[in-house]
Amino acid sequence: MDDAFTLIRQAVNLLPEDATAENGVTVGDVREYIAHQEWEMALGILTEIGDSCPACVEFWDLLAEAARQMMLDRSRRWCEWRGWEVQHGTVRVTLSLLGPEEGGRRSAFSGDGRLRPLWDIGHRTPGGEPDLSIATLWVEVAEEFGPGDKADARLAPLSPERWRHLKCGDVITMHEARPVAGTAVVIEVLPPRI
Repeated sequence: MDDAFTLIRQAVNLLPEDATAENGVTVGDVREYIAHQEWEMALGILTEIGDSCPACVEFWDLLAEAARQMMLDRSRRWCEWRGWEVQHGTVRVTLSLLGPEEGGRRSAFSGDGRLRPLWDIGHRTPGGEPDLSIATLWVEVAEEFGPGDKADARLAPLSPERWRHLKCGDVITMHEARPVAGTAVVIEVLPPRI
């Protein structure tokens, strides 16, 4: 297995030279950080560029392994998440959690892809009851997400094919127990890129 620094060099070579992140940083900037052995900065910029332009599974796998070797656990999980999205598609939502007074959760949770709630995405059992589906949740801009909070999030369904019918504007509900824990409006559905 190559070391993290070699993996980062390999990942940058998978991007087109004109690839740019939303904030304007470029592949050339990454190469400068590599030349100065600023490995964590190079990894961060590569992640930003990969989030802005289509990147392949191999790119995300290289970054995930580099982050693992550098003991950057959250970065590793994000790179694994993005590689999963390339293979299975992306479902983004605006999620609003209910507060405890509405029967929702009482405490915050880590928004970095560890919570696997149930979702009512419109399927029904033969008896007419909601046929809930599992999807892991990644809150895009908050490390913690709690009662009454609202933010954009990404969902990684356990069975992605069950989610293919969703389209922008659809409303789905999150369940952690019997009552609804939150409501989400679908804002983006992208098919797999491989």
